[in-house]
Amino acid sequence: MTRHWPWEVSLRMENEHVCGGALIDPSWVVTVAHCIQGTKEYSVVLGTSKLQPMNFSRALWVPVRDIIMHPKYWGRTFIMGDVALVHLQTSVTFSEYVQPICLLEPNFNLKVGTQCWVTGWSQVKQRFSANSMLTPELQEAEVFIMDNKRCDQQYKKSFFPPVVPLVLGDMICATNYGENLCYGDSGGPLACEVEGRWILAGVLSWEKACVKAQNPGVYTRVTKYTKWIKKQMSNGAFSGPCASACLLFLCWLLQPQMGS
Repeated sequence: MTRHWPWEVSLRMENEHVCGGALIDPSWVVTVAHCIQGTKEYSVVLGTSKLQPMNFSRALWVPVRDIIMHPKYWGRTFIMGDVALVHLQTSVTFSEYVQPICLLEPNFNLKVGTQCWVTGWSQVKQRFSANSMLTPELQEAEVFIMDNKRCDQQYKKSFFPPVVPLVLGDMICATNYGENLCYGDSGGPLACEVEGRWILAGVLSWEKACVKAQNPGVYTRVTKYTKWIKKQMSNGAFSGPCASACLLFLCWLLQPQMGS
């Protein structure tokens, strides 16, 4: 049974899921820049674990007002600055199904081996054909923070000659040797419980990481962009508390499934 991940967002274009994201404020979502295609009209769906929710008494469907891409984003070929902020048309109301995840201070460094969770609507392992990249129900995978140098070495062995670093300082790696989420869910949150709070460690940047089971997931390291994120937010601070572990535990007890 999937846990309750109330910050999970489905970023949509013409009602089609294109990427994941994480709610950090009533009006703001963090995702990755490479998901954004020009001036297309986007919306987000929150408060449900279903990719195609039938019951909108819980699910929220919110149009997007604006999307701000990081100015250092280089594009799909050389992914640097792969982060974007989604500004919602209207603020959402927090509930047991919709809650923000916390941002860490820029100088906080997650220890190697920290247990985290990655969530999204893509495959856990490669169980389905290439025509079935997405799953109807939100998936989760337990992963552990990996040393960047080791992660870089792993990718060099898999794809590239060892010439220049591939995994840069604004990236963070996590792995569980085959339990990473696969294609089709860039922007999905890497969430870790730290001192009783759920924090956003990263958003999935290299979505094809699980083309080989031993490859780690590579995420945009959110702490590297915390100052930029807060600067873009109009009030410069959060409008409500982020999700605590105790509150989520109570939600899991009271609501065995996230939504429909």
